[in-house]
Amino acid sequence: MDWTQLMERPELLLMILAPVFFLCMAAEYWFGQRRGRLPESATYYIPEVVCNFVLAGLHQATDILTGLLIAQLYLWWFDWRLFDIEMSVSAFLLLVVLQDFFYYWFHRASHRIRWMWAAHVVHHSSERMNFSTAFRQSLMYPLAGMWIFWLPLVIIGFDPKWVVFVVLFNLGLQFFVHTQSIRSLGPLEWVFNTPSHHRVHHGINRQYIDKNYAGVLIIWDRMFGTFEPEVETVRYGISKPVNSFNPIRVTFAEWKDMFYDVTRPNLTWKQRWCCLFAPPSDSFE
Repeated sequence: MDWTQLMERPELLLMILAPVFFLCMAAEYWFGQRRGRLPESATYYIPEVVCNFVLAGLHQATDILTGLLIAQLYLWWFDWRLFDIEMSVSAFLLLVVLQDFFYYWFHRASHRIRWMWAAHVVHHSSERMNFSTAFRQSLMYPLAGMWIFWLPLVIIGFDPKWVVFVVLFNLGLQFFVHTQSIRSLGPLEWVFNTPSHHRVHHGINRQYIDKNYAGVLIIWDRMFGTFEPEVETVRYGISKPVNSFNPIRVTFAEWKDMFYDVTRPNLTWKQRWCCLFAPPSDSFE
């Protein structure tokens, strides 16, 4: 398969990487769990692993289709961009860095705006952390507004298919930070998102909440004041556990709670707005 075919069907990137993902999971299970080298919170529990895989499939289908549709619709409707960027090695590297920058703000917004958290909470709802957790994604990201954060890249002048490809490339690289098998990567910890940094992000320890939003580069967290090092043992999960391995229930639990809150009687319009768009912890005030 050449690059032209991959650009026409960017979703194939993750399928190409799938053998690597499965090999990493097998190694983590065999050399970590089976030999007792990993904590209980790293356990591969079959019902949850199956749930994670189903969630990944639903997410990939909706996210790719929506991303391509929105980008093409934008170009059809407005028919302009700031530049016509021809893809080269330097342009590709620039796109990777810019997409990671916008990913940081998407990720941060997904924790600070309840409407977006309703989708993103799916990824955080597991009380375990292993490679399969990376597959735990939501099909509701398009409705939550994830695509808005990639539109600036199209407006700048990058081809929409390259944008989708780099979004998936970023997502694929993030697979490798979902593990407890690797403690530290030494000097790389200063620049890149690592398993240690991302374990912090998944923690419900008070000092870890809403920290380390990085996709690939941790520099954004260091620049914008959201970095927290891993010191205390991480406790995983969310404040309102879903307690289910049904992918449909996992997907819609927070949406159900949110719409229950916003439709309660005797609320002011400001309170209803907060139920939808305030930070999750503030949405009932």
